[in-house]
Amino acid sequence: MNDKAAQEAGMTAEGSTAEGMTADVLVVGAGPTGLLLAGDLAAAGISVTLIERRPHETSNMTRAFGVHARTLEQLDARDLADELITTGTPITRLRLFRRLSLDLSLLRSRFPFLLITPQYEVERLLERRARATGVTFRYGTELLGLEQSGDTVTAEVRGADGTRTTVRARYLVGTDGVRSAVRSALNLPFPGDSVIRSIVLADVRLTEEPEGLLTVNGVGDAFAFIAPFGDGWYRVMGWNRSRQVPDSEPVDLEEVREIARLALGTDHGMHDARWISRFHSDERQVPSYRVGRVFLAGDAAHVHSPAGGQGMNTGLQDAANLSWKLASVLKGQAPDPEALLDSYHSERHPVGAMVLRSSGGIVRLAMAHTPLRRAVRSLLSRFVSATRPAAAKAMGMISGIGIAYDRPRGAHRLTGTRAPDLELGEGRLYELLRKGEFVLVTPAAGTGASAEAADPRAIPTAPGSVVRAHWGSGRRDSLLIRPDGYIAWAEDGR
Repeated sequence: MNDKAAQEAGMTAEGSTAEGMTADVLVVGAGPTGLLLAGDLAAAGISVTLIERRPHETSNMTRAFGVHARTLEQLDARDLADELITTGTPITRLRLFRRLSLDLSLLRSRFPFLLITPQYEVERLLERRARATGVTFRYGTELLGLEQSGDTVTAEVRGADGTRTTVRARYLVGTDGVRSAVRSALNLPFPGDSVIRSIVLADVRLTEEPEGLLTVNGVGDAFAFIAPFGDGWYRVMGWNRSRQVPDSEPVDLEEVREIARLALGTDHGMHDARWISRFHSDERQVPSYRVGRVFLAGDAAHVHSPAGGQGMNTGLQDAANLSWKLASVLKGQAPDPEALLDSYHSERHPVGAMVLRSSGGIVRLAMAHTPLRRAVRSLLSRFVSATRPAAAKAMGMISGIGIAYDRPRGAHRLTGTRAPDLELGEGRLYELLRKGEFVLVTPAAGTGASAEAADPRAIPTAPGSVVRAHWGSGRRDSLLIRPDGYIAWAEDGR
């Protein structure tokens, strides 16, 4: 066993057990959410240990396949978006139920599209970044329990060889999925219901290429979805009302073909399936994303139907929200550490609830089987397609571009909203955000305002250092932008 493999197994190169490891933050779960969070913290100089129950391997058996515009912006702030785009296929129009059409090219973003790319490509880039920034990985390591006392979280873990040991950290984050061991250790409820059972997933090749890049339709008794990976393989998801069986029931390609024919009128000549699976979809959310020094993010905190492709994206945005807050507190830069950490729950829990509602609404429309419900779906689809404000709101919620956080009473109207990729005198905003710090944007000299037009006494204290930038135009307002790309404070020009 080489040094790297030994580290990932939780052992020293000589084979002895790595007893009493310590870290500033212990992250449990090496999916996209955990990888982004760990990489952010390590990039900020925080010591991070990431444990993962599974062995270290790259698998194409992943359910997520789409990366939305807001997530691409977050990846752009980490210099990963452009490379990820080369691995997939951008889609600029979403067509649902053959009547509802959303033109993503209208999104006010550098990434006005949905990127179809498998989850393992996202994980590959995030893992590479996490390793480069110094994250300690321990694969094949399972969380058995945890305790909190004073300023420490003590986790008991079991390594790949069965040896038990402890990891002590100042904070712990559970990003370990729907069956979260962290959530179980906290005895947190996970209320909700199964919204749809016996969904089948498959990666196949097609003899007949679909007309559109993204194919979606529901006919009441069945719905199906087909999306290209861009390399000749297609992801198929489907459901048949008359075939409701346990997840353990075998599924074959003929069942997938039958669902496609029911929902789409054709199976497009599906053949050579490399992976077929059956699962059920729940709608659940924990009541609190924070319990003392322990946090939950991603599917460990919320799970919902795959409609809209928002699962992985929501988890990545959880991580982007939490990482800079933890880093600020651990570096002693937060004026009110507890309030800052509490804001993770107050900002992200409502977003998780919104995603549950929107994704659940889409799948219920797809499952509509009575004449009345199908008529409602048809009218709603026509209305959203024909009404620009309704279409813009729908695209904003699905893509994440329209998500904003509540602002304090009396705060500027822009506070809590997403900052677009502003062109500044020093470069693009999301390039400047790669430093992982706040960005203060003020008018440039010679615009009729002082170079620092904002009243310094009015600018709130930002945790950590601040990157100063100026408008490349004659704008006179000022903005303080958080490391996750949301506006923390704003002041109109005078």
